[in-house]
Amino acid sequence: MKDIELNDPYTTPYRGIYAICDKHNEYVEIVEHSNCYGGAAWSKFHYSHSPLILKTRSIGNMVRYLAKTGTCKLELKPSVAAAGIESIIVDKDEVHITYAGLGGGGVGATKCRAFAQGVLRCDYSESGGGRAARGKVIVPRRERVLIGIDDTDSKETGATWTLTHNIAKALDCPEAVYLSHSLVQLFPVSARTQNCVSTVLEFGCVDAISTKELLESIKAALLKYSVSDETGMVVLRNFNAHEIYPYSRECRSGELSREYAVQYAIDNGVEIWLNGNGVIGALASLAWFSRPDESIRMDAEINDP
Repeated sequence: MKDIELNDPYTTPYRGIYAICDKHNEYVEIVEHSNCYGGAAWSKFHYSHSPLILKTRSIGNMVRYLAKTGTCKLELKPSVAAAGIESIIVDKDEVHITYAGLGGGGVGATKCRAFAQGVLRCDYSESGGGRAARGKVIVPRRERVLIGIDDTDSKETGATWTLTHNIAKALDCPEAVYLSHSLVQLFPVSARTQNCVSTVLEFGCVDAISTKELLESIKAALLKYSVSDETGMVVLRNFNAHEIYPYSRECRSGELSREYAVQYAIDNGVEIWLNGNGVIGALASLAWFSRPDESIRMDAEINDP
């Protein structure tokens, strides 16, 4: 038998909490990176009923809440409505999120989130037992940066999805948080390496400087490690990728030309950082950010997140 010592037995800090905002601060996606998915799943169920929450999704041990900004009144009730998000306020370069909960839900709403990575400041009340509790966390305001990449390997060497993940992991930092990675199945064209799969990386960046440094570093790493002369890298700085949906459907159902892909990118505000033949698949991948379970299926239909 082992005699264990727990410094704080009733606190399980989240790994990280991040807030991705649209350009007008009308919508925000709160991304909670959990150390205990059981607790996060409980929160997901209850928080999904908060008036501010539009949609919830789980990806691995991350729970993502698509929400509108503002304040609402929560009617907390044991078991059926025990916790929720009470307000989401954007103040310049910060996002203030107020959680509320009863009993164990109050513990999760306060200390567990207050001590997460990425939290700048916090303010929380006593929690646990039969008490209602509130906790406010202040996190940096971030904007979404999507990087589509394809054609970094050869028939003999490498795989694009492994290279891109390793690059993203190496560049993950507080100013540019690595949020998701999706493999996107494309139409099996004649020029494919093997499986005809591209990759999209998703980052949450705090400002233009960190975004520029991130993108320059990714490009430099691709030039260093890619074994192909046709690598494509495209970038979309936007809250969503709606404009790419039609193109992605085309790329997953037939063979397209590089010229068509480049023109589509230009017409829809997508930056081309490496313009090899891989831009065709790289552009298609943008539509599937944070959808790794769907993006690998050719019969999956892209819809709004």
